[in-house]
Amino acid sequence: MKLAFSIVVIVCSLFLTLLVLLHKGRGGGLSDLFGGGVSSSLGGSSVAERNLDRITIGVGLVWFAAIVALGLLYKLG
Repeated sequence: MKLAFSIVVIVCSLFLTLLVLLHKGRGGGLSDLFGGGVSSSLGGSSVAERNLDRITIGVGLVWFAAIVALGLLYKLG
């Protein structure tokens, strides 16, 4: 069980690194490659950027849950 959670943590960590690099910074970012640069002039973020935010938050929550589960498994056994 510990091995499974360790693998989940490693995969999520690598995926989170990739997702953070895809986010738009001050002068644009890699998300512009996937349509993030095409946003409306009304302000706010584009659909691609919002979806990237949602995916990043979801993967972050999975990463956090796996870290907590690993901590509990190591404490109990």
